[in-house]
Order: sequence, then structure tokens, then C-alpha cells
Amino acid sequence: MKSFFIILTFILLIAGCADKNAFSKFDMTTEQELSASSLQTSKVKFGEEIDGTFSAIYLNEVYPKAYYKDEYFFISLYLKEEKEELNLKLNSKSPIKIEQLSHANKFSHLIATKNEWKQYYLITFKEDKENKLSLILENGQSSSAALAYQKDE
Repeated sequence: MKSFFIILTFILLIAGCADKNAFSKFDMTTEQELSASSLQTSKVKFGEEIDGTFSAIYLNEVYPKAYYKDEYFFISLYLKEEKEELNLKLNSKSPIKIEQLSHANKFSHLIATKNEWKQYYLITFKEDKENKLSLILENGQSSSAALAYQKDE
């Protein structure tokens, strides 16, 4: 009888290991799945206190057929107070184009939380030959938030 329960427990454990993944319980498009794995968020700190959040989705991973020549990021930014001088850099290089987007935009479906108090941007950087990408939000001389991405080659 004891061995029966051991075998039954083992069979239940094996049966529980189905071929489903974390996204099988959600009704998500391929782009939403890719954006969920690409989404990174960092706290924005200027000094010792947290002043907001900075999130980015690397669009080259989500839409490789549409975004491939340069490096494209969908940015979500929330700051408690407006900062005079904010700089965004990718591997120490400035963006070639910054487009502020409305709250309801063509990338809204990629993020789970949409807020009217956040600012949304489409940021374009010149194509970077490096496989490792470091996206940094700076305030003047101090670095405040950094996100790291790995390009698929």
C-alpha cells in the first residue's frame, strides 16, 4: 500500500509537468509574449530617493521585420517631478530620434499597465554593432537608471 502511494505521487508529479509554458494560460499575441520577455523596468533615482520608474521594450526583438536597421525602444517614463535635463543613451550614444507618443498609441497593447501620468516615447538610436546594449537614463552628470539588453545574432 505504501509503494502504491509513492508510485501515485510520482505519476501525479510527472503528469503535472505538461508541455505548457507560462503564457499558455493567457490570451496573448506573439508580439505581446515577446514584449513581456523584453520589458525591463528600473527605478529612477536622482540622489538617494526614488523619483520614478523607467521601462523599455526593445522593439527590434518584438517586430524584427519592421524595426531592424537601427535600434528602437518603446519607453515608458514616470517621474514624480519634471527634471530639466534628462538624457537617454545607448552604449554612450545619444538617440537620433525621439518621438513622444500619446497614452493610446500603436505600442499600447504591448504593456499591461497604461497610465495617464506616464510619458511614452519611441526612441531611435543609430544601429549598434555591439551585441550587448546598455540603455541609460541620465540626469546631467549622474546616472539614474540602466537597462541591459542582449541582441540576437
